[in-house]
Amino acid sequence: MSVAVVTGAGSGIGRAIASGLAGRGFDVVVTDLNLDAAGETAAAFGGEAMGLDVTDPEASAAVAEAVADRHGGLDVWVSNAGISKMQRFLDVSPADLRQTLAVNLEGIFFCGQAAARVMAARSIRGTIVNLASMAGKQGRVPFLADYVASKFGVVGLTQAMAFELAPYGITVNSVCPGYVATPMQDRELGWEAALRGVSPDEVRQLWIADTPLGRLESPEDVARVVAFLAGPDARFITGEALAVNGGAFMD
Repeated sequence: MSVAVVTGAGSGIGRAIASGLAGRGFDVVVTDLNLDAAGETAAAFGGEAMGLDVTDPEASAAVAEAVADRHGGLDVWVSNAGISKMQRFLDVSPADLRQTLAVNLEGIFFCGQAAARVMAARSIRGTIVNLASMAGKQGRVPFLADYVASKFGVVGLTQAMAFELAPYGITVNSVCPGYVATPMQDRELGWEAALRGVSPDEVRQLWIADTPLGRLESPEDVARVVAFLAGPDARFITGEALAVNGGAFMD
């Protein structure tokens, strides 16, 4: 059985990814900063839960090694953990910027290193999937300058990882979702509404109108794309930033 680790899988997109992979026969290890939330996700399909702060490189390495030792390998690593905070560019503090980059970019860097080192050491032709965003392909995103910077970084980092890890047979791709209906989005609706001086429902309708397929994205929409990248049909795809956003941004 193939073994997969998903970070930030206590809720939202990460929970959907973990559940989706488990439903496709993967032995899934659920990780999250909130161990209780990770446990709730894992309990739904009988998986294992582990606490993980992705900004800690030693902790990331320890999780990757422990999973490989206990499960006999590590085939797929999905770096999903991320944060956001909406505010005007002129109001972003140095502390806010550092925190966003630490979780959204450095976390993916450290986790990628940890997973790849284990895969390479065990001669596993594995797969790494990094969660970016359509905000990693365009700067025309209001009130998320630090988030945009972090996700552009993820897209570039994914390409660099894919190039250097190709000799080991490890594929690395990123996924770029759009307006996904999650607890994080609920917070963003409130923030953007306050910044625009409108209601959250008006913001929601703006997002739907910005999506040609005419609805908000579901976590499962993202999870199915991650499952594809983790499967055999995607073994000759690497270094890509795969858009799954209902047409909200096309490149």
